[in-house]
Amino acid sequence: MDDLIEAARDVQTDAHVPYSEYRVGAALETADGEVFVGCNLENANFSNSLHAEEVAIAEAVKNGHRDFSRLAVSSDRRDGVTPCGMCRQTLSEFCDGDLDVFCDEGDDEEPSEYTLEELLPNTISQETLE
Repeated sequence: MDDLIEAARDVQTDAHVPYSEYRVGAALETADGEVFVGCNLENANFSNSLHAEEVAIAEAVKNGHRDFSRLAVSSDRRDGVTPCGMCRQTLSEFCDGDLDVFCDEGDDEEPSEYTLEELLPNTISQETLE
């Protein structure tokens, strides 16, 4: 898990955050062990901004992956940031509720650990739409 947190930290340097100055990185591991990373990309109108988790999952899906095991999220403040509601919903489109989500609490702290289902217990899914 340390390697996944490190990958999320490393990608933060690529973030485009001229407005919030809050760098976030995400590292998403596929079931076969490949890791895809993403960072936040802000836009002046904010609603067009992309979140790190969205960028990571888009990269993985674009490369043909649909089975995921773990996600690590880290901010440059090491404040235990969790995926926002929008990112949780996006993750639930491609990940099962047992996806492990690790949130970086800093160098001297163990990351907080959740499952996607804990973070989003009543997700909107294809089943709920039927």
